[in-house]
Amino acid sequence: MTIQDSGFMMEDGVSCLPCTPEEQKRIVTELKTESERNLKEGNLYFVISSRWFRSWERYVGIDADRNLNQSSDYRNSNMASSIVAEMPGPIDNSDIVQNGSDGECKEDEIQLRGMLMEGQDYVLVPQKVWEKLHEWYKGGPALPRKMILQGVYHRNFDVEVYPLCLNLIDSRDESQSVIWLSRKASVSELFQRVCALRGVEQDRVRVWDYFNKRKHAQLFASNKSLEESNLQMDQDILLEHVDGHQSSRFGMDSTGNELALVSMEPSRSSFTIAGGPALSNGHSSGYKSNLYPGSSKGSGLTDIGDSFDDHNFVRKGETRGLTGLQNLGNTCFMNSALQCLVHTPPLVEYFLKDYSDEINTQNPLGMHGELALAFGELLRKLWSSGQTAIAPRVFKGKLARFAPQFSGYNQHDSQELLAFLLDGLHEDLNRVKQKPYIEMKDADGRPDEEVAAESWKNHKARNDSVIVDVCQGQYKSTLVCPVCSKISITFDPFMYLSLPLPSTITRTMTVTVFYGDRKGLPMPYTVSVLKNGFCKDLLLALRTACCLETDENLLLAEVYENKIYRYLEVPLEPLVSIKDDEHIVAFRYQKKGMEKTKLVIFHRWQDKSTSDYLKSGKELFGTPLITYLEGDQISGADIETAVSEVLFPFKRTYCSAKSQIGKENNLLSDSLNEPCSSSDAHSVESAEFEDTLSTDLSLQLHLTDDRVMTFKPLKKDTLFESGKIFGKILRVVLDWTDKERELYDANYLKDLPEVHKAGIAAKKTRQEAISLSSCLDAFLVEEPLGPDDMWYCPRCKEHRQAVKKLDLWKLPEIIVFHLKRFTYGRYLKNKIDTFVNFPIHDLDLGKYVLNKDGQSYIYELYAISNHYGGLGGGHYTAYAKLVEENSWYHFDDSHVSHVNESDIKTSAAYLLFYKRVRSETDMEAEESLHSHSVS
Repeated sequence: MTIQDSGFMMEDGVSCLPCTPEEQKRIVTELKTESERNLKEGNLYFVISSRWFRSWERYVGIDADRNLNQSSDYRNSNMASSIVAEMPGPIDNSDIVQNGSDGECKEDEIQLRGMLMEGQDYVLVPQKVWEKLHEWYKGGPALPRKMILQGVYHRNFDVEVYPLCLNLIDSRDESQSVIWLSRKASVSELFQRVCALRGVEQDRVRVWDYFNKRKHAQLFASNKSLEESNLQMDQDILLEHVDGHQSSRFGMDSTGNELALVSMEPSRSSFTIAGGPALSNGHSSGYKSNLYPGSSKGSGLTDIGDSFDDHNFVRKGETRGLTGLQNLGNTCFMNSALQCLVHTPPLVEYFLKDYSDEINTQNPLGMHGELALAFGELLRKLWSSGQTAIAPRVFKGKLARFAPQFSGYNQHDSQELLAFLLDGLHEDLNRVKQKPYIEMKDADGRPDEEVAAESWKNHKARNDSVIVDVCQGQYKSTLVCPVCSKISITFDPFMYLSLPLPSTITRTMTVTVFYGDRKGLPMPYTVSVLKNGFCKDLLLALRTACCLETDENLLLAEVYENKIYRYLEVPLEPLVSIKDDEHIVAFRYQKKGMEKTKLVIFHRWQDKSTSDYLKSGKELFGTPLITYLEGDQISGADIETAVSEVLFPFKRTYCSAKSQIGKENNLLSDSLNEPCSSSDAHSVESAEFEDTLSTDLSLQLHLTDDRVMTFKPLKKDTLFESGKIFGKILRVVLDWTDKERELYDANYLKDLPEVHKAGIAAKKTRQEAISLSSCLDAFLVEEPLGPDDMWYCPRCKEHRQAVKKLDLWKLPEIIVFHLKRFTYGRYLKNKIDTFVNFPIHDLDLGKYVLNKDGQSYIYELYAISNHYGGLGGGHYTAYAKLVEENSWYHFDDSHVSHVNESDIKTSAAYLLFYKRVRSETDMEAEESLHSHSVS
């Protein structure tokens, strides 16, 4: 890769760039904001390597998500060592492109490497931002990408990072060329590109959709997009020349005769799609009489030409339901979810019959029936084509139209797709054509049975489909106001249950707690928390360990190279984002103070062993301290007083007394249950502090920036208006002289303990295993709402952090459990690979059902969606059971193989599909209920 010269130099550590880092940061921020206000189709964005862009962010002081999927030793890397001072070199995208490293390629021929993830591997910047960055740093190569408009009903903008790649085969000599076009480009644009590339006239050629090396449909120059034409990434298209000579073997059958080729574009007739399959005797087939019959030849919409052979109809005695789905480019998530759905017995029965009368084309919440028709036809095809793999191009095209978040060729979440499909199928098949307006009533102390029945009746009045019949249950939600004890009870429908994975493995974490005032010395606390817990769990453990008062809070932060590297302020930040070799501190303050201006105090002293630190001969040391400043106007004298107050516990005479108290009361605790003596530990005489202030010499303080790179002497008469302080944070550097060293003990600021110091002979962590029932218990546990999910109390007339409790009330015939393996925090995305032990047979959910109606709730597993690997990549497969055979099969895209039932339980299980087993008592009760309703 040839990188252009940057055009700037570094002289004595001073940049020759026309803009300071602060100015670059401001300019780029303003340009990004301007771009967000002017989103439109066709806007250009540029792909930049995250590796380079993160170095630029560090240089200008932007707090980027630096920990995103980085290795645990990233702080020891060469890149991390330059977090503070180094200016990035020329823009270098060489790590994200797959060609052009020899400098021979033109920039428009350079392509990105596959499977890149936004944020982790690359970032997207607007055109004007790229132009500025390129002006300042040069380099490259430039990787422009256009913004496209996605979706039909829910329109949204998306940058097409990976354009459509088509392989053009010329029938004359079978030579091949690669064409890159936007999937939103028209077929006419494709014709223009093909003709220009091959030097032919448009009226003398034919272009064919040549997917899987078979002619599917002739393409005609039109405004129809390539996406609408169902062209897929990396597929073939065939160029034929109509000059009076037949072209090689592409238009011949095996005997050399010309083939009569016709377009196999899907029919748009809903009635042929939804028509029931007919058997040879002319009678309509049913699910029980002939479990999964073959499709009739009259079926209209079909991917018949997308299979790998011409034999699409099942021969007598051939096993049905073992058809794979071809991967169309990172579509394994879709294939996995689809295989689970198309092996759901009630849905198979429904879609193999005539469901045309239930297609709802008028529902504004649906997709005019198109999604249901596409899914139904795909299901029929999968149950009629034997063991031939199918490429679900038509279905993927519908998905891209109605759910643009799943368009393109990135990996997605099979659960998110499942949720969309169930909801979309329901709306397309909703028997309610005009939804009535229904005003919901409060429970007002009425019996649960009455309120639940009323809620379900109201729900069914607006929502009535096969999906509701089969897949929807009902749960009871109870909210209790923590202030006035107001109780709110509602009964809501659900389509699946997302279960947390309660970890049983703990980790010990050591955190050093500092005071934000003069109450005491820093103290390390070692606490035990759940390995897969969150920062809120760590805070709760520390609160108990350090005897936090009710009016106090803790602020977690990571210290790295004597600076605050990041604040851990998000309660649901996963603890896995904190590595064992990191140094974590917590600052304790009065709650009321944390809304005021934050003062961060860095420490610096003369290091005689080094000759230069930014020409000052000084270097940072120790742990930064944090306190809060009061008042609308803050003076330099106020800051000096605050610094002196925070330093007071470090006074040598005070330290020796405090150390003795600490030893007597054993404040260094390994347990959450040991008693604390906070009164002894925190008592400080005010008179002693006032005496210190009167005798101390003035401190040498300098104002600094967020990167601690600029230093401006702080004067006592300098005034700051708190409302105008950027981010409400002031930063100062305290220069320690010999007098400060003599007066204060700096050892308490140094040598922070690591989060966890592993022993030389540390035991290997055992493989964790939890049960499905423990996941259900965790889902149903009572817990307070999060601060971002407050409930409006009708009695208090205010939003409250209510306590919420869920209970299962009505269970559906098909129940899907979503195991929440993925956790998303500000700094890290994590996957939990814990093995969940789930029953295959006889899952008894009766004990979880609050409504005791006398029915049994026994379920059997019939399908699993699996996810292997990490976030953003990995691979999805499915296990599905053929009920008629009582056999399990593994569906890995186009490959289908038999699997033993004993082998389907793995730590990759992500979605579990269960079918209710009806007892004779249940069926008699339902028949009785049905007869009563008819009479």
